[in-house]
Amino acid sequence: MSVIVFAETRDQQYKKSTLEAVSYGKEVALKTGGKVIAVSIGGASDAASLGTYGADEVLTLHGTEFTTFSPEVYAAGFAEVCKTHGGKTIIISNTYSGKSIAGRVAVLLQAALATNVVDYPDTTSGFRVKRGVFSGKAFAYVEMQSDIKVIAVTPNSVEIKTYGASGSVSAHQPAGLPAPATRIEDTQTISGKIPLTEAEVVVSAGRGLKGPENWNMVEELAAVLGAATACSKPVSDMHWRPHSEHVGQTGITIKPNLYIAIGISGAIQHLAGVSSSKVIVVINKDAEAPFFKAADYGIVGDVFDVLPKLIQAAKASAAS
Repeated sequence: MSVIVFAETRDQQYKKSTLEAVSYGKEVALKTGGKVIAVSIGGASDAASLGTYGADEVLTLHGTEFTTFSPEVYAAGFAEVCKTHGGKTIIISNTYSGKSIAGRVAVLLQAALATNVVDYPDTTSGFRVKRGVFSGKAFAYVEMQSDIKVIAVTPNSVEIKTYGASGSVSAHQPAGLPAPATRIEDTQTISGKIPLTEAEVVVSAGRGLKGPENWNMVEELAAVLGAATACSKPVSDMHWRPHSEHVGQTGITIKPNLYIAIGISGAIQHLAGVSSSKVIVVINKDAEAPFFKAADYGIVGDVFDVLPKLIQAAKASAAS
């Protein structure tokens, strides 16, 4: 019986969410028994490093079929490894790529599927997982009774643990893979920024900044805090900021340790994408702004007065 983890990469490096997933898999293995096998598709420069985070074995899948990401191809290759190695608990990070293969893998393995999982399973009596539901506004506890279980873990929900070992690495070439249903002609990537889905601190702003020319304050605060930058939907719609920074129900859903909202009213669509943040700080001159009801801390004041003082305080703290 094995715990098998999908080890997602970006630019041949393992994502932070992958390390969380491997650590999660190790904790599951300690509860249920068996070894942890990490499956790395598309190549990574440091496959053996996954052993540090709990992988007993790392299988690397290579082939021209994996040159670009295809949900159908990746799911088929990953599912074949799960079958070959007797995977009973399958761990996938609930990223965009993870979401696109989790359901397919569950169908191919005839397994139970739990998405948006935010904690380790309770195995004292059965196998019960905690899921975020209703855009993170509530939790559901689900009993997984199937022999094979697929768990999609929400990024930033569990800590990365180290176990001081290095996993053995071997190559695997799956057979009978389906043809990709889509063809990617061009990919444009944003470099030099912390990915929003992996950021532990996010500084976000809305129309209260009055224009793109004022975003230097947001970026300065983010730089001091080592944070990612984000924005509300109206801001991206007006092209003040790129759509890749839009967080909310129709944008990116995030779960940072700290979310700072500057000049954002807090419409329900925005809250749906950030309400799972561990700590929310709101800065708004409107004391009746809906966001204050969801905030852990709030500052009522003009952002053009508050932000410079906050930046100064953050710099002083960093210097000390």
